[in-house]
Amino acid sequence: MFYFIEGKKEFVGNGIAVINCSGVGFRLLVSDRTVGKTAGERGDAVKLYTYLHVREDALCLYGFYSLEEQSSFKLLIGVSGVGPKAALSILSTLSPEKLAMCIIGNDAKTIATSPGVGVKTAHKIILELKDKITKDAVTTTGAKEYFSVPAPAGEGKAAEAVSALVVLGYAKADAMSVVAGLDTENLSVEELIKQALKHMSRR
Repeated sequence: MFYFIEGKKEFVGNGIAVINCSGVGFRLLVSDRTVGKTAGERGDAVKLYTYLHVREDALCLYGFYSLEEQSSFKLLIGVSGVGPKAALSILSTLSPEKLAMCIIGNDAKTIATSPGVGVKTAHKIILELKDKITKDAVTTTGAKEYFSVPAPAGEGKAAEAVSALVVLGYAKADAMSVVAGLDTENLSVEELIKQALKHMSRR
């Protein structure tokens, strides 16, 4: 329904952002990381990407400082037993890049440092999302089209790595540029994704 909301900041803090758009105040639920990214004075311009969560008794609008955070949120709430509250808790603790590296590296302990998220839930997140990030992404994003020309050794892994980055919310062109600079012939898909995420986080 809403892709993003842009306007003047009325209030940001305690997990809530209120944005004034031409006299209409939109209340969004946000992560602590988004609160930090939108720090400033009342009246400052602010833009948040959104997700509308529909429940039987309420409509809840969530806001994100980046498309990567938005994509990570969508992936998390797609895991059975993980609701929006837990997803925001995780994204308050971990950046999208760090979350992806935890999933790829089977690091349930770090994910479980998020308030309200136990080790069992962290393992479930890894179990349900790891394959989606590293394998299924090729078919869901159509990323095979990027490498339709006959390719040298290692390019199949590069396509899979690019697809995973796209699923996480990164632009196709940026993902392709970063992966192209890596050793696609000798690194595994997981190693390519890890290194690409490190490069992305420095930008």
